[in-house]
Amino acid sequence: MSIFTQMKKQRPLILVTNDDGITAPGIIALVSVMKTLGDVIVVAPDKPQSGMGHAITINSTLRLHKTKTHGVKEEYSCSGTPVDCVKFAVNKILKRKPDLCVSGINHGSNMSINVIYSGTMSAAVEGAIEGIPSIGFSLNNYSIDADFSAAKKIVKTIAEKVLKHGMPKDVCLNVNIPKLKFNEIAGIRICRQARANWVEELDERHDPSGKPYYWLTGKFVNFEINKKDTDVWAVENNFVSVVPTQFDMTAHKSIKEIEKSWAK
Repeated sequence: MSIFTQMKKQRPLILVTNDDGITAPGIIALVSVMKTLGDVIVVAPDKPQSGMGHAITINSTLRLHKTKTHGVKEEYSCSGTPVDCVKFAVNKILKRKPDLCVSGINHGSNMSINVIYSGTMSAAVEGAIEGIPSIGFSLNNYSIDADFSAAKKIVKTIAEKVLKHGMPKDVCLNVNIPKLKFNEIAGIRICRQARANWVEELDERHDPSGKPYYWLTGKFVNFEINKKDTDVWAVENNFVSVVPTQFDMTAHKSIKEIEKSWAK
């Protein structure tokens, strides 16, 4: 057998991570799908790391432990953040760059502004920084008992497309799946991030000794309710939203505007 034939038959190498922890039902569902598509390695946090954004561990030690949760050849729990997990995989564990990095399936949506705070999406963004085609998957169901059966079919469809067609340079996908049965899902829409954010309040309370403490509360407000090209509209109308996401946060359109105003 020629080297070319061996390379052609080589199964894709797929890195799986998440932010809900290595034993979360969402990552168990995700790994089960990826096993059908390639050789899987799992590196995921040893505990929930939701809302960590793109945090990395720099002032304390990191620990890595082999696990047997997912029944794959190599799987590890990491004491760090989702981004730490991707860094560990690429720089310490893997002998070659993965063909795909997938993160999730997150328990809860990561639409609109949530992409900034999401550990799930930050792991996918880190994959893109490393030049790996990457996808973050989220199900709009916050329950630990969420049904991932429909989500698994969507995950497989999208992962197959990325493995086949690749991804634009420096871009990853933010995929949000509505809380529906598979036959209730209207389709998959490529769309943009909605202009929405959390209107937050710090609820002041008091402990038994009378000292104050605070609980972050608030509500999610969509400022583009009727914009059909957004991720929030898509999910609210039974579509799977797919938002191409980049880590270059430069406001390119503003460069000339600011240069012009500062020149006055």
